[in-house]
Amino acid sequence: MFTQKQFTYKQVTINSDLLSEDTESGRYYILANGVRLPSVTTVTGWKKSNIFEKWRRENPKEAKRVTRRGNKIHAVIEDYVNNEEINLKDIPPNELELFLQMKDDVDKIDNVRGCELCLASKNIGLAGRADCIAEYDGELSIIDFKGSTRKKYKTGIENYFLQATAYSLMWQEMTGEQAKQIVIIIGCETGETQVFKDAPVNWVRALRREIEDYTKAFPQ
Repeated sequence: MFTQKQFTYKQVTINSDLLSEDTESGRYYILANGVRLPSVTTVTGWKKSNIFEKWRRENPKEAKRVTRRGNKIHAVIEDYVNNEEINLKDIPPNELELFLQMKDDVDKIDNVRGCELCLASKNIGLAGRADCIAEYDGELSIIDFKGSTRKKYKTGIENYFLQATAYSLMWQEMTGEQAKQIVIIIGCETGETQVFKDAPVNWVRALRREIEDYTKAFPQ
């Protein structure tokens, strides 16, 4: 039986409306003063972008499917956490199954600061949208939701942790509030939900290296 949780909100007001543009070197966000900052996902994923692009060319049908799956999972969970009424009949079967298997872990979220929050930092040199910033099991966290065809291993999703670390640093800079935990919730089509946790402090050095490498490769 599906029971919809009502999430408590502890919203923080920030500017969440930034223009963006796509370029050959990735996506950039444009601040109000005209400063252009590369997106978090661009900087943390550019080294693997050629591999993913090759896979998409060789598997166009599957690439479209997993893109649709990811977009739908994000949309459903975002609506759910935003306390919007969820009509299960409106969700495609595969995404519905993933959502229901992820629900118990999503329900550990509370005191939500916001979903799809647009964050930016000239100090760090990045901008992007965080899936969710909220307390998870009582600890303020940067939370990311993923769908996957098969089980993931931590060594293969380092870019997820780098992304979350960037959001953690930007959130603290913009609000003064420290998110000490990363939570990656992955619904696998194999029937299991994986929850990876870590501390952003463990990834700061690696993130700095990634930013430096990207800046050298794509100087502005």
